[in-house]
Amino acid sequence: MRLLNTKTLELTSFIGQIPDYVILSHRWEEGEIVFGDVSKVPLSNRTNPARTKRGFAKVVGTCTLANKDGFEWVWIDTCCIDKSSSAELQESVNSMFRWYQRAQICYAYLSDVADESSGWGEAFNRSLWFTRGWTLQELLAPYTVEFYSADWKPIGTKFCRSKQVASITGIEVTVLESDWVTTEDKLCAAQKLSWAAHRHVSKVEDKSYCLFGLFNVNLPLLYGEGEVKAFRRLQQSIFEESADHSLF
Repeated sequence: MRLLNTKTLELTSFIGQIPDYVILSHRWEEGEIVFGDVSKVPLSNRTNPARTKRGFAKVVGTCTLANKDGFEWVWIDTCCIDKSSSAELQESVNSMFRWYQRAQICYAYLSDVADESSGWGEAFNRSLWFTRGWTLQELLAPYTVEFYSADWKPIGTKFCRSKQVASITGIEVTVLESDWVTTEDKLCAAQKLSWAAHRHVSKVEDKSYCLFGLFNVNLPLLYGEGEVKAFRRLQQSIFEESADHSLF
């Protein structure tokens, strides 16, 4: 697992013992900082051309907040995964739920929420963060999720906004207010699938791949297989693990 140092903005790989870290949940947008931007020259180096990219401010904002909260390390998917390596991408997708679960805090950055005049209500309700496939596990896996606006103003936590988040997502308040470890076994497969039904992804296969962690399955990524085959593999793996007939 690679982590980004909140002070030096350098990447470090950890094997075995992982230090405490915070993790970012966000929507991918234009100009994100990717692995290649930080793998050779740290972002703290003023000669790094990646500092002009739009995503640089998001990385700095995450690190600044984490450092303020007393953390030396953060995990951000855009720059901590080498997506040019299919093996690393596959390992990361199959590990991601666990990484979010083990984070001390998950910062949910809502780049489209900026108006606090109504107590964040309407802007929060309309945020596209709640419509993405991958952010479902990022909402559920961590116990502590803190929401932040486009300019890093605190909006509240998953717990204190549980009723509003439940209304937006269709996920029960009791699930949002509980530790996933204690809640998981009480949920049927159909219930989990219903939460993901209207979420969007960039690649059709990701409709299933983004649910691996939610169902605790480990499967290869086969981009190009199509939406139907990807879901059938997921469905079969879930049934083999749980014999949950609500799948059918």
